[in-house]
Amino acid sequence: MDKDTLVGIGIVVAIIIGLIGFVVVVSYAKLWIQAMASGAHVSLFSLIGMTLRKVRATVIVGNRITAMKAGLHVPTSDMEAHYLAGGNIDRVVKALIAANKANISLGWAQACAIDLAGRDILDAVRMSVNPRVIDSPDPSKGRTTIDAVAVDGIQLKAKARVTVRTNIDRLVGGATEETVIARVGEGIVSAIGSSETYKEVLENPDKISKAVLAKGLDSGTAFEILSIDIADVDVGDNVGAKLQAEQAEADKRVAQAMAEKRRALAVAQEQEMRAKTQENRAKVVEAEAQVPLAIAEAFRQGNLGIMDYYRLRNIQADTGMRDSIAGGSGDDKGSKK
Repeated sequence: MDKDTLVGIGIVVAIIIGLIGFVVVVSYAKLWIQAMASGAHVSLFSLIGMTLRKVRATVIVGNRITAMKAGLHVPTSDMEAHYLAGGNIDRVVKALIAANKANISLGWAQACAIDLAGRDILDAVRMSVNPRVIDSPDPSKGRTTIDAVAVDGIQLKAKARVTVRTNIDRLVGGATEETVIARVGEGIVSAIGSSETYKEVLENPDKISKAVLAKGLDSGTAFEILSIDIADVDVGDNVGAKLQAEQAEADKRVAQAMAEKRRALAVAQEQEMRAKTQENRAKVVEAEAQVPLAIAEAFRQGNLGIMDYYRLRNIQADTGMRDSIAGGSGDDKGSKK
């Protein structure tokens, strides 16, 4: 291969390299110039590397410019790492800017951790600046009041409004709004239940809020409770009277059952006594049936004379006559009864 051929190949290669360089420059020139003009310098090699790492350069450059203009310096490598981890760069940068303006301590690493944990970091910062009011109980769950019973048995139906703000330091791993609502409901039930009368609660609704706030219900949650306000308290049913009536009805049924048991036992005893009476009567009849046999045996043995027999018959006749005059024999009286 002669020298002219080599020179020609070199020129072609140079042209190709030049074209490639021109295409690259044209492709990233806008972003590079935009970053340079905004004071957020990003080299062309960094932009090319982003493309090779499948990172959207426009997202990184745009958020870096936004952060730099707000006075925050975030390296592009950190943004790329969070992007590749599946984080939302836009909301993290906006949250950092909002926190910086509101003098809230929030670093890049902490913001990224909160974002990757599934929490809306921007909403959390906004809620830290502008506290949110939540209802207890939550109407979307199907209940509109918290029902509790005072010591005097009167039911009260209460509604509370809880003002909370985000606690950034406890946002990762802290309990959610549902826990706060549940704890507030539990505190209201406890406060009403410890009141001697329902009138005491109606006269001083703030007693409930003070008692609930004193319990430190925001412990372990991602929020800080600023205030608990009782929006409404209504009188419900007389639960104590209902329970007493139900208890009285239950006692009545128990007493009736015991009375029926005693009556059945008495009837059984009466039947048993009647059976014993009939048994004894049968024994008497059997014994009386043995008397003639005994008299006959006495005649045969010579232990009874004829005059003794007649005197016995006279005594029996006198006894029968006296029974007739008195109104009947003992057996007849027993049958009449």
